[in-house]
Amino acid sequence: MSAADPTPPAPQLGSRAGWFEDLRPFAYLNHAAVSPHSAPLRVAVNAGMGAYAAEGIGGFGATLARRNALRGRLAGLVGGGADEVAFVPNTTAGVITIAQSIRWRPGDRVVLFHGEFPANTTPWQLAAKQYDLALAWVPLEAFERNLDEGLSALEHELTRGVRLVAVSAVQFRSGLAMPLRAMAERCHAHGAELFVDGIQALGGTPLHVDMGFDYLAAGGHKWLMGVEGAGLLYVRRERMATLEPRLAGWLGHEHAFDFLTRGPGHLHYDAPLRTDAEVFEPGTLNLLGYEALGAGIIPAEVLGVAAIHGHVNAYLDELEAGLVGLGFRSLRSAARSGRSTILSLLPPSGVDPIRLHAALGARSVVCGLPDGVLRFSPHFYNHAREIPGVLDAARAALADCRTS
Repeated sequence: MSAADPTPPAPQLGSRAGWFEDLRPFAYLNHAAVSPHSAPLRVAVNAGMGAYAAEGIGGFGATLARRNALRGRLAGLVGGGADEVAFVPNTTAGVITIAQSIRWRPGDRVVLFHGEFPANTTPWQLAAKQYDLALAWVPLEAFERNLDEGLSALEHELTRGVRLVAVSAVQFRSGLAMPLRAMAERCHAHGAELFVDGIQALGGTPLHVDMGFDYLAAGGHKWLMGVEGAGLLYVRRERMATLEPRLAGWLGHEHAFDFLTRGPGHLHYDAPLRTDAEVFEPGTLNLLGYEALGAGIIPAEVLGVAAIHGHVNAYLDELEAGLVGLGFRSLRSAARSGRSTILSLLPPSGVDPIRLHAALGARSVVCGLPDGVLRFSPHFYNHAREIPGVLDAARAALADCRTS
């Protein structure tokens, strides 16, 4: 793929060819943090910059067309409609948008989870102060021990009356894939809505609107393999009429561009707001970020998220067995349905996880360290032939940590 031939090469499971040939680490296992920038992504971004360099505003039309097409492509990843997707800069912005758009009543209860990433707690905590809401906290440990135990804990809160439940599709620390379908069924049976932080799932672990969630937000720089600053918000069509878009801006109006393109007489201050999810796009979007995201999601489209999930889990099965044999304790769900594309482990007793993480990095094995656990998160291009080298690096890193 090049500027002369912008057609991206077909992605292949277990191969960096055409996508990550410039990636230096022997084993890059940190997509749960940040995706490397692929060759097709860089070509797409450079093409976008080139169009603006050559034409200025003349490059806007083609960019807008690609961005509108991307809206439909992103919707397709979850089985939704293009009118149900808004572009947002990151997961947090999507959470804030919904937290500030629900028509809250004083005393409404919101269920959050101890152990969640703060992007999916802080906006709800602030909304609780603003709108006099009550927060109920459910420990994630209940789900980690047993999915049925976790669902029972959720059901207990729902029977007391709940307006909304906010949860991550995949937990950032443990990698647990939450039982969204069962959660949605219970929420709706009790008149509650389900908001999902999808950033640790979308692109790596199957998500579909048939699971029943009402809202979903996700940044694009992890499993979707885009860049920071470009993400999406999904709003179930039936929920739009119940929301009050308090954060709308000039692009939230119907026919927002008319006064710029159709001559005099189209500048109005009483134009109606849009009734689809685009009302949540208040102003100018990140041009290059969405060019990048359009390239980043190609593997999910071509290979299929289910195939990526299966490939990565086969890799993690072998890696998990090897690391457990070295004394690590796996946090991976015993239930297949609870597995994502993340493998998290506690280091052997007495080993400092910070030093161990650094020692692995020094040996060209890149992983994460959220809240003191070692987190390994490969993607479609990682191959099982890396695993012996990763295990050798882990042995050497453990030896360093124990002797120094």
